[in-house]
Amino acid sequence: MWKIAVGFIVFAALAMFVIIKGGSNLDMGGEKHGTDTSHTPASGASAAAPTAPAATTAAPAAATPASGASEAK
Repeated sequence: MWKIAVGFIVFAALAMFVIIKGGSNLDMGGEKHGTDTSHTPASGASAAAPTAPAATTAAPAAATPASGASEAK
């Protein structure tokens, strides 16, 4: 039982050390889904081009059954 307490204290100390060393630029807000995100979106033309052929090749594969067990008897 004492090992759990010592482990918790060590982990808490490590977490506090990281938070303190992060300073004011440490963001613990989680994922951002608004206009304040820092990544830039990809261009519409280049992002749509790779997905178009993948969608056309997946359609014939979905029409065939995976095995004979899925066919109606």
